[in-house]
Amino acid sequence: MSDKLLLARAGLTRREALRRLMGGTLLALGFWPGTLRAAGAGASGSFRFLVVNDTHYISPECGAYLECVVKQMQSEQADFCLHAGDLTEKGGRRDLGTVKEIFQGLRAPVYPVIGNHDYLTPTDRKAYTQTFPLRINYYFRHRGWQFVGLDTTHGQLYEKTAVQPATFRWLDEYLPRLDRRRPTVIFTHFPMGANVTYRPANADALLERFREFNLQAVFCGHFHGFTERKAGQTVFITNRCCALKRANHDKTEEKGYFVCTARDGQITRSFVPVHCATGG
Repeated sequence: MSDKLLLARAGLTRREALRRLMGGTLLALGFWPGTLRAAGAGASGSFRFLVVNDTHYISPECGAYLECVVKQMQSEQADFCLHAGDLTEKGGRRDLGTVKEIFQGLRAPVYPVIGNHDYLTPTDRKAYTQTFPLRINYYFRHRGWQFVGLDTTHGQLYEKTAVQPATFRWLDEYLPRLDRRRPTVIFTHFPMGANVTYRPANADALLERFREFNLQAVFCGHFHGFTERKAGQTVFITNRCCALKRANHDKTEEKGYFVCTARDGQITRSFVPVHCATGG
């Protein structure tokens, strides 16, 4: 169904929609106004990237497993990898350092966001910030695209969470530096898609900051299972975990990652199951 028809069925003009709607309503109606406004705007390159989540390193056996995963990832010849959080199970400095070292084997940049399991205690995330400096709230640009990594954690809480004020302060300060018409990707740990398990209570307030952006995709972790919500051409996605010693919440057996292709301002993706020993 076209965006124009969706607006008509909702009884809204495009101008009214852009002025009135919040993130949750936008998802429910099935469109995202920034992508309408930015259609065909700006040149953007073609490239491949990876998205992985919830590796939950906890033991040397997990290290051997992740080394196998990274070796498999190398064959994808991707420009970089996004990691949507829970790199480790317990947030210890040694474990975080091991995961960082293993992913260096990818021989491509790796961009993580913090997960609730990457805290050592309910308030202590110093090991993460020291192992991955400047990787709490940040953005980077690649071939005309904009990627925004956001901290959506609430300490070690895994449910009934809210995105914390520091992330909103960062958004208010840094989003004006980005080009709203350029294709944009968000990656977070907690799910942003409507009605997905473990979605933060104030997820809509976060998405509202991107209402007028050309938002193409939001990749998330935490819920170990595939979910997809669409708002026009904008997709909100979680994936199965890629951990040796943690199971999927959706009861599926496969572990894996996404291989994504950015082309002509849009993203296509495929799930790649890992062919490494599982168990534990």
